[in-house]
Amino acid sequence: MLPHHAGAFGARPAIVDADGVHPYAALLDAARAVAAALLDGAEDLHEARVCYHVPPGFAHVAVQWGVWLAGGVAVPLALSHPPPELEHVVQDAAPIAVVALGPGEPACESLAAAHGARYLLAADALRHPPAPCLPDVPPARRAMMVYTSGTTGRPKGAVTTHANLAAQVDALVAAWEWTAGDRTLLVLPLHHVHGIVNVVACALRVGATCEMPAAFDADATWSAIASGRLTLFMAVPTVYARLVAAFERADAARQREIQAGCRAMRLMVSGSAALPVSTLERWRDITGHTLLERYGMTELGMALSNPLHGERRPGFVGTPLPGVETRVVDERGAPVPDGVAGELEVRGPNVFLEYWRRPDATAAAFRDGWFRTGDTAVVEQGAYRLLGRSSVDILKTGGYKVSALEIEEALREHPAIAECAVVGLPDAQWGDRVAVAVEPRPGATVALEELAAWARARLAPYKVPRALRVVRALPRNAMGKVVKAEVVTLFTE
Repeated sequence: MLPHHAGAFGARPAIVDADGVHPYAALLDAARAVAAALLDGAEDLHEARVCYHVPPGFAHVAVQWGVWLAGGVAVPLALSHPPPELEHVVQDAAPIAVVALGPGEPACESLAAAHGARYLLAADALRHPPAPCLPDVPPARRAMMVYTSGTTGRPKGAVTTHANLAAQVDALVAAWEWTAGDRTLLVLPLHHVHGIVNVVACALRVGATCEMPAAFDADATWSAIASGRLTLFMAVPTVYARLVAAFERADAARQREIQAGCRAMRLMVSGSAALPVSTLERWRDITGHTLLERYGMTELGMALSNPLHGERRPGFVGTPLPGVETRVVDERGAPVPDGVAGELEVRGPNVFLEYWRRPDATAAAFRDGWFRTGDTAVVEQGAYRLLGRSSVDILKTGGYKVSALEIEEALREHPAIAECAVVGLPDAQWGDRVAVAVEPRPGATVALEELAAWARARLAPYKVPRALRVVRALPRNAMGKVVKAEVVTLFTE
């Protein structure tokens, strides 16, 4: 359990937030106070769920650790979600308590009352007198429930054990060579494994320092990088695109400061969505860093990673992390040779336990002990390349299987297109008709006829878009992933 390692780091700075610098010893004391508040005289929460709606910072981690020390299951709530989406999680998780801090307090108090849960203010829990003793929590216990992104259906609670979390964190610590001398900056939400595991848990596992601003701001992020104090940075492609835009707005002196700070860093990582090659190349031009792409899911933590040392090929997500097994299989579940596309399956101690209260969905997610990711991949020259979600990113058009991600990558080269999303629309003749929703660059216009003519010079005829919608912004979830189901509705409304 992560809190058990904190005692070794004592006065080292664990978290830096708007309230100052917080050492590991203070974090552990606060977590014990929260655990006592949650136990309220009981000996053990026995895997009872605790939902919490707490902004990034010292209090957030203290509440998460407090849930674990009390023997409960931590269920983070998304700060960006409106009440109806929070309602779904609270109703589904059936928590014994809801903990809140900040602007979400009134909504969380109402949700707790509506579902018969205790309501605790995080500020009060942090000041609670410590308990005389805390329960012994074995590794096989349920530890956390993170709700899936909901890109292909209603979000489900993916349950991981303490052993699962330890495997996920230890694999990344080994692969990316985390040390106590590292310092990172959190710009990711803490209701998703990218922020929870890859950034915060890895940093705190080894005694490193994690800076936690209240919200992402491109200029403030560049200031932190320009300071030279950071060693690692992890973000999603949309964040990198916003940082590129902020860099290009800066004057020459500011750009030089930023580039000097980037040279002081040892690693920059991108994930949670496909990284456009154009973004990778522009980021490399600016910073000198080739972003390390990796692959993971809510149910797995991370499974694949490009190398820390060695070549990182655009469009590839590398090889299995330590302790993780992967394979590519056909529709019958038989492994396919390298160069042949199929479904990516994963096995290992990192793989989650279950979907909460959904035994049928859990059973369907596994085949012979392998987790079925639903992602289509191919192994080429020893590394994995993703072709997209089998359900939404693989189109069957004119008798061909086509990767929506491949088409999107080509269309992003169009001078008028800032971002795009390709989906398949039902078509009697083609099966799936290739359709694209486009965010144009400022002042630019995009017309289907011109775009199709441009695409024919770069794509096979059956990959050329046959429908177009121009939008101000593509529909995305909290992690910046485009929600393809909502893109389809742009064409059917």
